Amino acid sequence: MDNLGKVGPDAVGAGAADTARDTGNRTRTRRAGPGRTRRIGHDGSAHRIGEGMEPQARTHRETHREGTSPSGVMALPPVARTVVAVVLGAVAVFVAVHLTAVFLHVAPSNTVSRQYGEAVEEYVYPEFEQNWKLFAPNPLQQNIAVHARAEVLRPDGTTERTGWVDLSAMDAEGIRGNPFPSHTEQNELRRAWDFFTGSHDAENRPNGLRGELSEEYLRRIVMLRFGPELNGGEVRRVQVRSATTPVAPPPWSGESIDTETTYRTLPWWAVDRSDVPEGK
Repeated sequence: MDNLGKVGPDAVGAGAADTARDTGNRTRTRRAGPGRTRRIGHDGSAHRIGEGMEPQARTHRETHREGTSPSGVMALPPVARTVVAVVLGAVAVFVAVHLTAVFLHVAPSNTVSRQYGEAVEEYVYPEFEQNWKLFAPNPLQQNIAVHARAEVLRPDGTTERTGWVDLSAMDAEGIRGNPFPSHTEQNELRRAWDFFTGSHDAENRPNGLRGELSEEYLRRIVMLRFGPELNGGEVRRVQVRSATTPVAPPPWSGESIDTETTYRTLPWWAVDRSDVPEGK
């Protein structure tokens, strides 16, 4: 065996011996000279760690765990996450059902709409009813106003009939000057009247359940405007009529039509305090 002899400290410093060590993530460390340590990665690149610092190998997973934390819904307790998931699921189901019902209502007649037509109408009317007359080839060319009057029972037992009140004019006055009137202020009364005429014949007889529902809807709107008491007495009956006035054509059109107002008067309806919407 050869006698290698001893290697002193000076030989280590002068020779700048490199030491390679394989760690768990295959990172090699090279020490060149006293106090200088370099780390060599997978791609062969080297960078200085610093004086006196021992290289430590860390996996990508450990670094990721230290630098991130749960946020948003995942930061909530399990019970809260479950509640949020249930609520979001319920909202998604409701939106899907609503869009499907409205689509079947406005879509042309088909197998699905004929099979579930009654259920769709019960859901859509009257709040979500769609009206496409604005885009019809023959748009409406007349102004329709809704009037109402009441029969009042006075404390002394006598009755009084009020004059006709133009409810449409009251609505127009209420939104005049308002740059952002609500949908209810603009369309509640008009749509209620369209709903009534579309579900009754020329003799004001209802066509099934929709006709009865339209009567109740219109009656409650009138009572909402009048209130349970009027002119010092209790409202016992109300009556509604429409006033239809054709719109005169422009002078340059050369057309001539009768612009006289015509009326459609409904029967008297018995009412009481239960016909006033709750909270009003």
